[in-house]
Amino acid sequence: MRSALLVLTILLDSTGTAFSGQNLDSRNQSLALVGATVYVSPTEEPVRNGVVLIEGGKIAAVGGRGSVKLPKGTQTLDCSKLTITAGFWNSHVHFFERKWANAAAIPAPELGRQLQDMFTRYGFTGVFDLSSPWENTRRLRDRIESGEVPGPRIRSTGLGLLPSNPGLPPDAILNFMGWMKAPAPEVADAAQAAAASRKLLDEGVDGIKLFASAPSRSSLPESAIQAAANEAHRLGKPVFVHPNSGADVLAAIRGGADVIAHTTPQSGPWDETILAAMKERRVALIPTLTIFKYYMRHDRISAEEQIANAEIGQLRAWLASGGTVLFGTDIGAIDYDPSEEYALMAEAGMGFRQILASLTTAPAERFGESKQVGRIAAGLQADLVILKDDPSRNLRALTAVKYTLRAGKVIYRASR
Repeated sequence: MRSALLVLTILLDSTGTAFSGQNLDSRNQSLALVGATVYVSPTEEPVRNGVVLIEGGKIAAVGGRGSVKLPKGTQTLDCSKLTITAGFWNSHVHFFERKWANAAAIPAPELGRQLQDMFTRYGFTGVFDLSSPWENTRRLRDRIESGEVPGPRIRSTGLGLLPSNPGLPPDAILNFMGWMKAPAPEVADAAQAAAASRKLLDEGVDGIKLFASAPSRSSLPESAIQAAANEAHRLGKPVFVHPNSGADVLAAIRGGADVIAHTTPQSGPWDETILAAMKERRVALIPTLTIFKYYMRHDRISAEEQIANAEIGQLRAWLASGGTVLFGTDIGAIDYDPSEEYALMAEAGMGFRQILASLTTAPAERFGESKQVGRIAAGLQADLVILKDDPSRNLRALTAVKYTLRAGKVIYRASR
């Protein structure tokens, strides 16, 4: 295990013992993170020269260095000049790349490296998979939860529901893009949408994903979206909709979607009808700004800039209406580094605290986990990110991760 390979030099705290061994894990004894700037939540002032005390995988106390008493024998990790936040969520990921195929058989060291490269090195302790083969993703999750490999908490919708005759790309294109061949269920009407959703929910998925329209431009009727949403909401689970146009967004909202999984830059500015409906229904938005630029990278700069300006404008309008934003990158379909997504969100007018909320408190509240994660507070699970610098001064610090902790255990440590 990666945490068993840690060799650290830690300053001795006056009431604790310097960590000197091979395993930094608060499940076995108390652990104190000492001297950092601590952002306990996006809305509160940071604690300078702070201490986060972790016991049994949970946060026992947080406060200034002089206000938190450490139990005798507490391990201490010197975090001077570092910054601590709650663990990050990526609310739009995929496990449909070929590298995840037959997840039960991938050797643990290799699987751990793949999870690190994609998630934990960037501070992600929770992810929501929005379309991948459910049985395979469940096996991947089981291996993480058993402690066999370090990784994030995974929620999944299983494969998303497509309109009938979706016009998917041929196998050769899927192979070129590095994706597994996993045909998603196709539904034509409300009855089929309800049946397909029930099947997925009975198999244990954590939400439902629908594609409002498809490459062939066939579309789901609003009644089908509503039928799928009714099935998910009956079990208290969220509904995500992938739109391709402003009309798709409006149909998704009216059909009962909880989360709009993309902006729609090719359809032009979102009008007040869309924005008002999103706000009235308390729908959240995952902007996924980088992916549109990524797929436009072979086009002329002017075309790329036009798309970027359109998607940034849609997010800016959504922010102005007071809407909730969840961070997500569509990772699995694009490169893993989230740096550009943070930069584009800032270009749309999001400050550090708003971006931090999209990574922490907003998804925790949206997915019903605010009593477990999302903030740094006594009693919550110790899902934490330790950054090398303060992202309030430079957003690039959000990707400069020193340690990622899940339930008080290090699941990623930077090599330097």
